[in-house]
Amino acid sequence: MYELIVQTHFDAAHFLKEYPGKCAQVHGHTWQVEVTIVGRELDKLGMLIDFVDVKRALTAICEQLDHRMINEHPCFQQTNPTAENLSRFFCEELASWLQGNHSHLRVGAVRIWESPRASVRYIPEEECTA
Repeated sequence: MYELIVQTHFDAAHFLKEYPGKCAQVHGHTWQVEVTIVGRELDKLGMLIDFVDVKRALTAICEQLDHRMINEHPCFQQTNPTAENLSRFFCEELASWLQGNHSHLRVGAVRIWESPRASVRYIPEEECTA
């Protein structure tokens, strides 16, 4: 099994609904994102998948949130934009992209940092689906 890992970041604000503390107020983070793509077979060039393709897909997902209020995104109007829920969101978005372009691969994990010392790692028990 091969794992390909790509990291990126985006800047966005959010607030946590019904949270009993400071995070109930609007605040922002430089969110770090790390995705792991897994698969068993390499292509004819000896690659699991081209880093460029994964970076492009990840950038498109980040652009939905970058310099925005995450709570206003359709996926987070009813769901609290916690790091946990963001990691699942990225997993589902990437899984959808892989299904259309690289169906032999799957998302192995997504890690989201909201600060340099606090992160969440989402590992799907089954294939993430949008």
